[in-house]
Amino acid sequence: MTTWRIGPATIIACGGIILLLSFGIRSSFGIFLQPISIDMNWSREIFAFSIALQNLFWGVSQPFAGMIADKYGTGRVIVVGGLIFAAGTLLMAYATTPLFAHVTAGIFVGVGISGCGFSIVLAAVGRAVPAERRAIALGIASAGGSFGMFAMVPLGQAFLQEYGWSTSFLLLGSISLIMVPLAAALAGKPPADTSAEPQTVRESLREAAGHSSFLFLNAGYFVCGFHVAFIATHLPSYVIDLGLTAELGAWALGLIGLMNVIGALFAGALGDKFSKKYLLSSLYLGRSIVITVFVLTPPSVASVLIFSAAMGLLWLSTVPLTSALVMQMFGLKHASMLLGIVFLTHQLGSFTGAWLGGYLFDLTGSYDAVWWVSIALGIASSILHWPIDERPIGRLATAR
Repeated sequence: MTTWRIGPATIIACGGIILLLSFGIRSSFGIFLQPISIDMNWSREIFAFSIALQNLFWGVSQPFAGMIADKYGTGRVIVVGGLIFAAGTLLMAYATTPLFAHVTAGIFVGVGISGCGFSIVLAAVGRAVPAERRAIALGIASAGGSFGMFAMVPLGQAFLQEYGWSTSFLLLGSISLIMVPLAAALAGKPPADTSAEPQTVRESLREAAGHSSFLFLNAGYFVCGFHVAFIATHLPSYVIDLGLTAELGAWALGLIGLMNVIGALFAGALGDKFSKKYLLSSLYLGRSIVITVFVLTPPSVASVLIFSAAMGLLWLSTVPLTSALVMQMFGLKHASMLLGIVFLTHQLGSFTGAWLGGYLFDLTGSYDAVWWVSIALGIASSILHWPIDERPIGRLATAR
């Protein structure tokens, strides 16, 4: 009797679709900030704090989701995460108080996406391909999340215009349930550790925490989270504040997602050939340059679209490079957990970027201060990646 085996192409495709739905739908939440704030008579900080909580709980939950996936299998974690994600999105339709919004769009969606987001999916994809093709495979799967931003944000805006924000969340939550059956393709867990001295979870954590390059990578990823959460949450409102249309704000996020596809694929291809740390350093410096030009340029439809296209090329291109670098340095055995640790720092940055944008806007009536903080952080992250040692850790080099 033959056993049916799911090939790498199917794993990459299903992983990409899961990321399309999870990342695409949660990326659309920014377009709801202004209409919900107006409808419910809330300050912008209230819904921005819900998104900040979402990012925080996503990050805090991610290492634990990774540990469970490494031990019991990726498929089970994606199913549970997908159901919690869908519940949070559906229940947000009934949010009439800030607390309910914080629990649903914040905690539920945040915990849910930790089980069906990048760290879990990319660890499964990374196991399915040889090391020399890993970065491009991760780039292809990441491109699914990128395309989700392009597809789901304009779709969310169409729902918003046609049905209002409450029904829109019901529709998006229903669509997100497609992730659950797709999880079967990503079932499985890392290969057993056959070394003379198998590494425990505690040993893996101690090893990573004592590796300066891992700490630099975490610090740099904090900046990535700050950038993407601030822009995804506040760019649509910023565009309206400039005197432009809400539709342009939605399409700005959508364009970021479309160019993300190109950026993720290109970064993945380059990551298999060139130094990943120098590529990451260049990406963060490029973000600072793009933001600087955008802030100093007179507002117009063209300036918003050019900014979105340029930022999109630099947006999720950090994901395949960072993920491949962690696997390259520490191996596959505890990859989901270690990617979860790195992603936790990313989400601490996301919490800060999403919340600080709303707080400083309510305080000053402008996003200018946060744009300049973003520029400074991008330069700092670019510098932090230079001293990273990309070589496999000693025990892996010895095992070869």
